[in-house]
Amino acid sequence: MKIGVFCSGGDAPGMNACIRAVVRAAGSRGHEVVGIRRGYQGLLDQEFYRDVDGNCVMSLRSVSGISPRGGTILGSSRSDEFRTEAGQKKAATILKDQGIEGIVAIGGDGTFRGAMALARHWSGSIVGCPGTIDNDLIGSDYTIGFSTAVQTAMHAVDKVRDTAESHDRMFLIEVMGRHSGYIGVHTALASAAEVVCIPETDTDIPEIVAQLQAMRQRGKTSVMLVVAEGDERGGAVELQQKLAEAGCPFPMRSIVLGHLLRGGSPTAEDRILASRTGDFAVRLILEGKTGVMAGIVGEADKATPFEETVAQHRTIPLTLIDLLETLST
Repeated sequence: MKIGVFCSGGDAPGMNACIRAVVRAAGSRGHEVVGIRRGYQGLLDQEFYRDVDGNCVMSLRSVSGISPRGGTILGSSRSDEFRTEAGQKKAATILKDQGIEGIVAIGGDGTFRGAMALARHWSGSIVGCPGTIDNDLIGSDYTIGFSTAVQTAMHAVDKVRDTAESHDRMFLIEVMGRHSGYIGVHTALASAAEVVCIPETDTDIPEIVAQLQAMRQRGKTSVMLVVAEGDERGGAVELQQKLAEAGCPFPMRSIVLGHLLRGGSPTAEDRILASRTGDFAVRLILEGKTGVMAGIVGEADKATPFEETVAQHRTIPLTLIDLLETLST
C-alpha cells in the first residue's frame, strides 16, 4: 500500500517525530510512504517530498535524526483553494493518479475538517494525528506540541519574573490560544503566576483589580498575569489598558510570546506522543479504518471519529483553575 503523509495548519513541535513514526511504522510492515509538502495546498500543487536521489518515497534514512527538530520537514500551510469543492475534487483525482490509498493528516480541527471534505470525493483511508499546540481536540489527553509550548512559555515567564521582581512591576504575558486556554492555565500553574485569563472563563476586571490590591496590601511587589490571546477582554495590551483604567495598583508591562511557542526542539512527552500516534495511525489505515483521529486517552490508543474531534473544543478541568486560585491567594 502507498500511504501519504502531510502536515496542515499551524506547525507544532513534534510533527517531525510523527512523520518519522509514520514512515518507519509503514516501512516495517512492507508499505511505502509518500511525503506531501505544504499540506492540502501542496497536494493540489503536486509538491511531493523528494530525497537526494529525487525519489518520492520516503525511506528510513530520509527521516533519520528528525525527531529533535522543531517545525516540520514537509512544511505546512493553509489552502483557500482546497476549501472549494472544485479543489477537493482535484485533490481526490491527484491521489488516485498517484496511487495513494491512505493518508495520515497531522494537524488540528481545521485539518480534520478538510479530511472530512476530501472523504466525500475520495474512497481511500484518512486518519489524523493530533498535531496542535492548543491541546483542544476531543479524543486525546494531549496533542502533539502542547508540552513543548507550555515549557517554552514557562521558561519565558520565569525569566520575565526576574525583571518584575527587580523593578516591582506586574507583567502581562500573552500566550497563544484563540479558543482554548490550556496553554494559559498550564503555563500559569507551572510558572506560579498569580492570575490567568482565558476564553473559557469570565475575566472580571474589577475582581482582578481587587485581588491585585489585596496582594499589594500584604506586601507583594511583583505579579505575573498570563492571558490567552483569545480572552474575551482582549490580549495582553488590551487587558493592560483595562486594568489601568480600573485602578491596578502595580505599574505594568505587556509581552506577547506569539509564535515563539510553536518553535523549538520538542520535549520528550511530545516526541513519545508523536511516535505513538504516528504508529497507531498507520495501523488504523492498514486495518481499513478511515475518518478517525489516532489519539491516546489514559495509556490506551483511541480512534475518535473526525466529527467528534471537531464538534467542540476540549473543556479545561475546573480543578486546575481552582488550584491556581488557591495557590495564588
